[in-house]
Amino acid sequence: MKNKKNARKLRRKLAKVQRRKQRKSKSYVPRKQKMSQLDKILKKSMFDVEHALSLYATSFFYLPAKLLYDKECLKQYEDISKKCHIYVIGYLPKTKLLRGYQEEQDAVLEFEIGSVKHDFKLPLPKGCRLESDDVGPYAVNEQGKKFAIPEEAINLFLQQHSKFEVKYVGQAYGKDGSRNAIDRLMKHETLQKISLTGVPDNYELQLLLLEVEPSPQLITALNPFAQQRDVTGGRIKAGLDKLFNTSEQERISLYEAALIRYFYPQFNREFKDSFPSTRLKILHDCYEKDFSMVSAEIIFDELPFQLWSDAVPAKHSHMAVHDLHDDKSRKAFFYGK
Repeated sequence: MKNKKNARKLRRKLAKVQRRKQRKSKSYVPRKQKMSQLDKILKKSMFDVEHALSLYATSFFYLPAKLLYDKECLKQYEDISKKCHIYVIGYLPKTKLLRGYQEEQDAVLEFEIGSVKHDFKLPLPKGCRLESDDVGPYAVNEQGKKFAIPEEAINLFLQQHSKFEVKYVGQAYGKDGSRNAIDRLMKHETLQKISLTGVPDNYELQLLLLEVEPSPQLITALNPFAQQRDVTGGRIKAGLDKLFNTSEQERISLYEAALIRYFYPQFNREFKDSFPSTRLKILHDCYEKDFSMVSAEIIFDELPFQLWSDAVPAKHSHMAVHDLHDDKSRKAFFYGK
């Protein structure tokens, strides 16, 4: 019996040694990895360097159209209005604070937005109570010190329920930027036309004025899998030339056109169906430097409403992205769109 057990052990040891030798003798063949969708797109791309010109607004203010002729009111916006060359005309629901009251340790502000009532609840600091005067509700602590309801919190609440319908996008520049949006709107035929068509009940004709960032952003995609390499550095140089040599008037015009094509407003005609195009003068330099994309952004946390149109759903922020080439091999940004 002992000899049989020893023989079995020996056979098992010999089998293990033999399997080890077999594994060592086999040459290693790496597993073929599945190519991702992004890898496939990158390999089909034409150039290893592609550029996009990104334009965005840095400040804003808004007011009802009826206040355009109130000189006293406009004085408070004088500094910022001089910088605003883009304007958006649209319908905004009338917003009214009906009352403020305290519910346990919460301040409750009752708003009417359009024809719908909304309650905004905000926790009061410990030891504070809610009171109101002619200006509106405020918090008071045990020492009698008054605190205003945070404007940022109110704006964030209104942003969820108030929606600005974009009806027209325009620009005012003049000679060397001497003309701003307010100057243009004072004698604006389309503004009068929109007003005469009739504003919906519980809405008012509203103006949103935007300042476009003086320096555009250059977004560059580097693709080592592309079909053609920028050996001379010419494509990199073209991008830098565009970044530092785009005039303010060109930036304003591109921003306006990009927003018009994006929102597709009812009362605009130019650029709705023609942007982007090699035939447009404002895009001549972008095509000459072989740019891939132009974009215009409106992103403000403080904006107390969402912008929308028949073509675009209501959102807190908007990015109007326009590819300059139909060829799929030239798409270098936002592959999912």
